[in-house]
Amino acid sequence: MRHLIAAALIALPLAAPAQESVIDRAVTGHILPGYARAAAEARELAAAAQAECAPESEALRAAWHDAFDAWLGVAHLQFGPALEGNRLFAMGFWPDPRGAGPRALARLIGAADPVGRDPAAYAEVSAAARGFHALETMLFDPRAETIGTAEYRCALVRTMTADMATTVQAIRDGWTGGHAEALRTAGAEDNALYPTEADALRTLFGAAATGLEFNADARLGRPLGTPDRPRPERAEARLSERSLRNVAFSVEAIGDLALILAEPAGPEVEGDVRAQLDRIETLVARADDPALQGVADPQSRLRVEAIRSRIDELRGTLAQDVAPALGVAAGFNALDGD
Repeated sequence: MRHLIAAALIALPLAAPAQESVIDRAVTGHILPGYARAAAEARELAAAAQAECAPESEALRAAWHDAFDAWLGVAHLQFGPALEGNRLFAMGFWPDPRGAGPRALARLIGAADPVGRDPAAYAEVSAAARGFHALETMLFDPRAETIGTAEYRCALVRTMTADMATTVQAIRDGWTGGHAEALRTAGAEDNALYPTEADALRTLFGAAATGLEFNADARLGRPLGTPDRPRPERAEARLSERSLRNVAFSVEAIGDLALILAEPAGPEVEGDVRAQLDRIETLVARADDPALQGVADPQSRLRVEAIRSRIDELRGTLAQDVAPALGVAAGFNALDGD
């Protein structure tokens, strides 16, 4: 069975000092700095769009890449303020198998919808037309330039980036405004969000586990398809040729959290996790297929499959060695049929 980590996690007892140390380090050393950087880069992106909104602008594209890199540092934290108001999907609406994003944008541009000029109102549009993947369409898909007027498209890009900056800042404010303290004080008598410290650890472990699963099964698995039917057109962010870059930044961020969670398991397990992360980094660097468009070529496919296998290996280490030390049991995903 390939899937080692379940969506369902069962909390078991754990000694309080280790829990408190791990939780506090995750909050202060990973979550809060990650959101601070993501919010700052999103503001830079909005400022870049105000300065120059043309899709071919190198400065704007560079700001989009930097902001996407920073977002991948927190995108695996799929709990807390990120889930409020559909914020998580509004920032990263992918996979999008039916092409809802490009269609929604085409409707807005074709109609010159006034909502595209109003960042506050834009928060109410479909998540498919918001966030990094929608903005990739505006910046990298030449078909977008054939719809509507350049003036409206410019206004829309500025509105989209302002909406993104507001959204990330709202998530960060949610953390600094109370959620961080709630996570750090898990088990306190009046803590309704995390009634026990085990609840907090289960949440943190689940973020790392499911984040790795998403990289293996979606970011790599979708374009890999099957040997008889590879699906390179399903690669994330292929228009901007950053499909593999997304895997690299995401796994790096998840690895940072995983190393914090591995501390109670001892130095040997920590060393195993670090070595596995290093191997993944090396394999990504060697793949030389930024948009994952070479998955039909046998040699290129083998390199991508090797990355996926190493991510699965890391998932196994978390399930078998890290979870028990945390007092969290990882079962099998019921959707796998295992």
